Amino acid sequence: MSADRRVYPRAKLKWPVKIKTDDGVMEGVTLDITPDGCFISCRKPLKLNVVFDMAIKVPKSKAILKANAEVVWSNIYGPDDEISPRGMGVPFYKNEKRGSKIHSSSIFGAFQGSQLGA
Repeated sequence: MSADRRVYPRAKLKWPVKIKTDDGVMEGVTLDITPDGCFISCRKPLKLNVVFDMAIKVPKSKAILKANAEVVWSNIYGPDDEISPRGMGVPFYKNEKRGSKIHSSSIFGAFQGSQLGA
């Protein structure tokens, strides 16, 4: 088993997500989120290494978190249930330059500005 490299604990938040790729726009919902990335539950997860733009709507707020992300984990063909939901794990990037992380304060600010509810 590999070591968990997460710096921040995951917040179990269901926030709506819009994903924009070269093929169009799709919708999903976060199941957990940290300042570094999130897990997005969606009907048709993207393949590994796909880079895309995303917008997360913070409930009970006017805030929309925009980021560039890359698929690093994807459950395309596995089961879609509570134990292993269909979706993908993505780290956040500030812009299209891979490796330029989104600033953590953007996520923390959204956490503080909302009731952290779904």
